[in-house]
Amino acid sequence: MEIISLLSIGVFVGIIAGLLGVGGGVIIVPTMIWLYHTTFPSTHLMQIALGTSLATIVVTSLSSIYAHHRHQAILWDIVWRLTPGIIVGALLGAWFADNLSSNTLHHVFAIFLFMVAAQMGLGKPPASHRQLPGNFGMNLVGSVIGMVSSLVGIGGGSLTVPFLTWCNIAIRNAVATSSACGFPVAVAGTIGFIFNGLNVPNLPEGSIGYIYLPAFLAIVPTSLLFAPVGAKLAHTLPTIVVKRFAAGFLAVVGTKMLYS
Repeated sequence: MEIISLLSIGVFVGIIAGLLGVGGGVIIVPTMIWLYHTTFPSTHLMQIALGTSLATIVVTSLSSIYAHHRHQAILWDIVWRLTPGIIVGALLGAWFADNLSSNTLHHVFAIFLFMVAAQMGLGKPPASHRQLPGNFGMNLVGSVIGMVSSLVGIGGGSLTVPFLTWCNIAIRNAVATSSACGFPVAVAGTIGFIFNGLNVPNLPEGSIGYIYLPAFLAIVPTSLLFAPVGAKLAHTLPTIVVKRFAAGFLAVVGTKMLYS
């Protein structure tokens, strides 16, 4: 039953990652908590879910990047400008997550989803003159994206997509570019969660730091297969449908997390 659940998670993760550019962490984290809340140590359950989520995004983001790149939708100059800040921020986020209680992280994750859902569903159209900031601003934004994304175990799309659309980047380019930005978030965050969890006692067998390898190995194959499906949907569905679906999905997950 555990394997079937994890393989099913991979299917949804792949589709959501390709469609919304959010890396699938919004599915992996709450589902792992639901699966393992009676078998894993409660003091580190959230850290394990966050670390494992980021580890899967390292691989799934590559599939999503390839799919979006085929559509020539990724704005690579933006990716390179955000990446240095993202790496620094993601390492800091992993350190903060290690020093916060699992229960605190649980509520931080839920509230974060509500905020993003509200922004995507109710946000006003950006001013027509607004453009991307300069290098200092891009590094600062990248640091915030990396830190928050690592802290809540996501690929960064929930922040990157709203930021880019706020700067008048078309939604399809924003989703595609966000998918590419998810790779440095995931790599730096995974390294941070491995390092910070190496000396933690009583972690589940099969763990490397806060990364639970059985879950990682079960989720990755199906998510790789289905990421191109999500990317294709992102390029065929109307823009307003993509934004409204993203907002509704995040609100539902946030509600489940907050009251579970």
